[in-house]
Amino acid sequence: MFIRASLTEAIGTLTLDQPAKRNALSKALVEELLAALADFEKNEARVVVIRAAADAKVWSAGHDISELPEARDPLLYSDPLERLLRAVKTFPAPVIAMVHGSVWGGATDLVLSCDLIVGDETSSFAITPANLGLAYNTVGLLQFMRRLPLNVVKEMFFTASPVRAEDAEKWGILNHLVPAADLEGVTHELARRIAGEAPLVVAAVKEQLRVLAEADPITPEIFERIQDLRRRVYESEDYREGIRAFHEKRKPVFRGC
Repeated sequence: MFIRASLTEAIGTLTLDQPAKRNALSKALVEELLAALADFEKNEARVVVIRAAADAKVWSAGHDISELPEARDPLLYSDPLERLLRAVKTFPAPVIAMVHGSVWGGATDLVLSCDLIVGDETSSFAITPANLGLAYNTVGLLQFMRRLPLNVVKEMFFTASPVRAEDAEKWGILNHLVPAADLEGVTHELARRIAGEAPLVVAAVKEQLRVLAEADPITPEIFERIQDLRRRVYESEDYREGIRAFHEKRKPVFRGC
């Protein structure tokens, strides 16, 4: 078991609990999250909180790099993490990310897929495809563009540097920045407040906002161009070098080919 799931008073809690791998979003861990979300939906949870164990310094290290394929698209529609992102966005009740510790790579995409985010002063957020030579997908880029100013998105992707808690609050990543000692209390008070409201209204508004926010038309020509840009990246030697460097625990040497 890589997660812990509980449902109390219509509030579901999913706790990432694989410290040996820094809660990396492996296929096995993601499948457990998906199964728990399905169970919460069946049992009519009105709110879901996703969190890490209380003593975790890393909320999640992101996509499990050891599972990334080489020389083909690493972020297909059917990828487990992509399925999880869609499941969180379409879950028929609000999902709150409660963040203590650092968030990396695809886990930042997961946090941004949640409806609300509460973090403490230890929280930070980094998106790291440039560290790996990884071709990020269009859905993911649009997600960041909808949530953050374009210049902030560019800096995050170009540098892979973590966004500190104070800046995360300033740029709207965090709904609430609270002291670590208050994180659980504030998060669960927010969850209880939502759980006490009319669930049909909350569910309808969440889905309406999702549909409206994602109503971005892309012409076939633009889609094909984007796919070609991504193909050049995931078939590149730089991508293979990024994966090798990760496994060899060294800094990659990218040559632009």
